[in-house]
Amino acid sequence: MAHELYTRTNQKIYFAGLALANWRRAEEKGAMNAPGLIQAEREASLFHLYGALLGLCHEVAGYYRLPDASAPRAELLLVRSPQHASPSPELAELIELAEHSETWLAQLLRAYAVLFEPPRAPAKAKTDPTMPLIEAVSVVEEVPALSREEIESWRSNLKALALRFRELLTEW
Repeated sequence: MAHELYTRTNQKIYFAGLALANWRRAEEKGAMNAPGLIQAEREASLFHLYGALLGLCHEVAGYYRLPDASAPRAELLLVRSPQHASPSPELAELIELAEHSETWLAQLLRAYAVLFEPPRAPAKAKTDPTMPLIEAVSVVEEVPALSREEIESWRSNLKALALRFRELLTEW
């Protein structure tokens, strides 16, 4: 593999595509362990998409020779700071996308951050002492917050953004 910055971005976008394809197969087969496979592929696709975003940030920061071009987390490059009064147009666009909570990039960053939060038991309402002690529980998992289609759209948006940025960053 070449040691160019874009190769890591491409690799991560490709790996996210593999995870999404495995997720699709797990949904279609409906095997006994499908919920576990789906969760694993959801997390893998988020992990690789975040890696692709970080790779794209490294590409842009490396092209402009920014001082923090090798930051270990994308969030470190996607903040407005007085040091970077005039970031590159590409980095400014990424920062703008990250700052608005309704954009696909902000949603991706939020979903990735949730991967590192500890599991929480759902909040229960206070129980009425007159209710029976045996409670019926559903074994069906609740619908996941993220659908495969949503993550696939994030992947295609990130891929399109990377291709567009590369056209702008190419020296003639």
